[in-house]
Amino acid sequence: MGPGAWRGPRGGLRALAALAIVAAAAAAAGCGSNEPITATRPPDPIAVAAKIDANSVAVSPNNFGAGVVILTVTNSSASPVRLALSGPKNAVTSEIKPGQPDSVQIALPEGRYRASAEGNPRARPATFTVATERPNSDSKLLLP
Repeated sequence: MGPGAWRGPRGGLRALAALAIVAAAAAAAGCGSNEPITATRPPDPIAVAAKIDANSVAVSPNNFGAGVVILTVTNSSASPVRLALSGPKNAVTSEIKPGQPDSVQIALPEGRYRASAEGNPRARPATFTVATERPNSDSKLLLP
């Protein structure tokens, strides 16, 4: 028999004892505090749409709470443009080709914003308001 082979009742008891020690250590490592987790989750992201055409920029809705926004921009003009946001937080999208949509995720703090079309100076800018932060998503199920 090899060095790790079972050699009767005493060898089996030693293996069982070693297994019990490993199981107890693993169980102890998995134990934590019994106190509830109190960290709050951020608000759910919301969808906001922006449309750029030859004459104007439109943002809908034009009033929403602060937090993460998934901004979908549609370029209905005849030239490539970038949507530029200016306000408490400034941002510019990548170039959006005519007839194409683009999407960007951005955390917007509270304040008044101006959305303009870089590459189309004739397009009248839109304004929108970001209000106080939306409620958190602590009580919602199936969220990451």
